[in-house]
Amino acid sequence: MKDSEVKGRIFDIQRYSIHDGLGIRTIVFLKGCVLRCKWCCNPESQSYEIETMTVLGEEKTVGRDVTVAEVLEVAEKDRQYYRRSGGGITLSGGETLLQPEFALALLREAKHRGFNTAIESMGCAKYETIESLLPYIDTYLYDIKHTDPAKHERFTGKRNELMLENARKIAESGLTRLVIRVPVIPTFNETADEIGDIAGFADKLPGVDTIHLLPYHKFGEGKYEGLKRPYPMGDIPTLSDEHMQMLKKRVESVSKLKCHIGG
Repeated sequence: MKDSEVKGRIFDIQRYSIHDGLGIRTIVFLKGCVLRCKWCCNPESQSYEIETMTVLGEEKTVGRDVTVAEVLEVAEKDRQYYRRSGGGITLSGGETLLQPEFALALLREAKHRGFNTAIESMGCAKYETIESLLPYIDTYLYDIKHTDPAKHERFTGKRNELMLENARKIAESGLTRLVIRVPVIPTFNETADEIGDIAGFADKLPGVDTIHLLPYHKFGEGKYEGLKRPYPMGDIPTLSDEHMQMLKKRVESVSKLKCHIGG
């Protein structure tokens, strides 16, 4: 089968994004995730199954099967913006690695057409799966949420030893630019020591020079209501700008990494 004919399941394609990679980007959101993070802002991404979600009082089908060709037809519309801004296509989710055949075909065909590529992922898969994708990824936006496996499991449903080991292997491969991203979540990892531990780990990864701190927000709260699910974070408040600046200073004091707030 040609790469252009391979099918995958997505729940959204977002054009004109200035996040999740360099320049102006088209973000392809793949459905399905192995984690159940309490703060997840895209709960409709978690299940691979096609679902119904109430949005602004109307029922909406979440999830559809598309070919690589159909995705790239959307991306082609914005080629001029990619060229001017250094942008391209980013695969996100959910967890990109849960659909490895589709991800590989999409990334490979995108590179064949001259697009800059990125993926956003927490690396929760066999390294062999990740390794097959690396030659076709320009930037790997790698989520590291905590260094403590037990606390990681309490808040996400899984321990993180595999993810941390995969981060080391990706960095050592030298096949892609690796950028570490940390969702900063109250009650989970918002202390200076916890963020400092993540920065210390990232600073030891070969070739890694950048870390993004992503402040917790409640933008996805309404989606839980639309899916008839309780919002796991309850009334926990967001973090202040002053707190985020304090964490940035901590990163800079314990590492040589360039630290950005937001991604």
